[in-house]
Amino acid sequence: MTAAADEAPLWQPGPDRIAAAAVTRFQSWASQRYGAPAEGGYAALHQWSVDELDTFWQAVADWFDVRFSTPYETVLADRAMPGAQWFPGATLNYAEHALRTAEDPLRADAPALLHVDETHTQVPVSWSELRRRVGSLAAELRALGVAPGDRVSGYLPNIPQAVVAFLATAAVGGVWTSCAPDFGARSVLDRFQQVEPVVLFAVDGYRYGGKEHHRADTVAELRRELPTLRAVVHIPLLGTEAPEGALEWSALTSADTEPVFEQVPFDHPLWVLYSSGTTGLPKAIVQSQGGILLEHFKQIGLHCDLGPDDRFFWYTSTGWMMWNFLVSGLLTGTTLVLYDGSPGYPDVSAQWRVAEQTGATLFGTSAAYVMACRKAGVHPGRDFDLSRVQCVATTGSPLPPDGFRWLHDEVDDELWIASVSGGTDVCSCFAGAVPTLPVHIGELQAACLGTDLRSWDPAGRPLIGEVGELVVTAPMPSMPTRFWNDPDGSRYHDSYFDMYPGVWRHGDWITITEHGSVIIHGRSDSTLNRQGVRMGSADIYEAVERLPEIRESLVIGLEEPDGGYWMPLFVHLAEGARLDDELRDSIKRTIRENLSPRHVPDEVIEVPGIPHTLTGKRIEVPVKRLLQGTALAKAVNPGSIDNLELLHFYEDLARKRH
Repeated sequence: MTAAADEAPLWQPGPDRIAAAAVTRFQSWASQRYGAPAEGGYAALHQWSVDELDTFWQAVADWFDVRFSTPYETVLADRAMPGAQWFPGATLNYAEHALRTAEDPLRADAPALLHVDETHTQVPVSWSELRRRVGSLAAELRALGVAPGDRVSGYLPNIPQAVVAFLATAAVGGVWTSCAPDFGARSVLDRFQQVEPVVLFAVDGYRYGGKEHHRADTVAELRRELPTLRAVVHIPLLGTEAPEGALEWSALTSADTEPVFEQVPFDHPLWVLYSSGTTGLPKAIVQSQGGILLEHFKQIGLHCDLGPDDRFFWYTSTGWMMWNFLVSGLLTGTTLVLYDGSPGYPDVSAQWRVAEQTGATLFGTSAAYVMACRKAGVHPGRDFDLSRVQCVATTGSPLPPDGFRWLHDEVDDELWIASVSGGTDVCSCFAGAVPTLPVHIGELQAACLGTDLRSWDPAGRPLIGEVGELVVTAPMPSMPTRFWNDPDGSRYHDSYFDMYPGVWRHGDWITITEHGSVIIHGRSDSTLNRQGVRMGSADIYEAVERLPEIRESLVIGLEEPDGGYWMPLFVHLAEGARLDDELRDSIKRTIRENLSPRHVPDEVIEVPGIPHTLTGKRIEVPVKRLLQGTALAKAVNPGSIDNLELLHFYEDLARKRH
């Protein structure tokens, strides 16, 4: 993706919108209380937030009224990365803040959750009911002997029970971890066996694409292979009886019990998230109660501009960090929309239909979904009442320029489009949504507050207007406290700090523009480097997938033993399309004219499908390893791939080439 040619912004917030934004009010308040700049808008606020890191995070805690049950000694005792120490001495509880709205008698009966399934019926759960269920379940967890630091696992879809189970776990000081029920047993065990959970919440199955998928056998296998389990809680989504020895969900959540919130240290673990694990066991990433609380207050309350009048819908599953991020919408008193089902059932418009029916004000989805809608000729603004949608946010991969234009033209020309980029590693965004800044086509609006985001060359020199490595040069509260089962911290260190000591390198190529926006070019570990010219794979996908014949593509750059460089482009064709010489020429011409003649692929090869991680990201590095002759068992962790059969094509191709 190159810098946007269109100099004029696609969208500009009006003065009323800027004045009403929480970030504007925060800046004015922080200028009086904490010495933040009163003038200069977002750019000045961001500069202050990284120059005065301690003061900024103290201001965030104050602005959002974080309840420290014991006070902190200092904001940042140690700035070293890894190993930064935030708010030492402080104790608090994440779940207490997430349920605070239930204490307001004017809001207690308002919906905290709106659950929608593929039948598109809505089931609300009020704030008071959510708090009651959490109180009941937290008491039962304590009765089962769950103590602070014990791991509690969920094999659950995006349903209210998942939110209740997570909040009850956090309330008792347990450590939550979850997988979506479309993960097979091996994928789940690769994750859960690392952390040794004492409780498992599991559904009997789930509904997806209009079909029921039973999971009783998988759950039985999980029970056999997780010897640390003291209890299994059965959630009968498909109406089946609890298996022998399992506890009934309804029995554990029926009491009228006031929740008791365990006050834990700021850096006490809140949850364990997992990397995609495409080439080995997934990294088990530990994030803290306090770090996530502050980071998500900032991100959801200031960047997403969400509050009590909003409805927050992000299409996600419990196996992706965006579910954890979505649940944190409760912190700002926002109603969450939990959609459990296929993104494209009964048709590709499904997510727009959910946004309309629930009155979503922020609708989050993937760039891939936006581009699929564009290809399918969907007209959301014409066919649905999206008048309450203020912002459409996208992540998962960079939103191509055509995606920006399509949202602007087909949803609303006054729409705030927020392409955001971050990672499971911090469960947040490095760059993205800013309600007071213009939107330029193909660009993320700005680096986030408190995030000292830079683009660096290999020698660690900062770059403006050029492609470099995404680095963060100061700690963020939500950076991992550690990886599970990494006693000396070596795996954590090697994941982010091996290239630039003491500086977080994320593994993305980015450009920071002259006006402070950010362009994401894809993963730097799968960079295409031809004749010294580097390009991210996302640039290729954005150009090629404009062609109506191409459903999806995958590009690999392969350094060969003789010093050569082979760059094939694999294409999954749209129905009815044929890869003939005319289409091959069209693909190559598109890349030559829109990107670079050096990055025209050596071959264009039709494939039966493009393999992805379980969270929907194209897997480039494992395919590269297969093409280099690495055995499938060593090139990829089978439990991390959505369709392992697709990899046999690349394995066979490697055999033929070698």
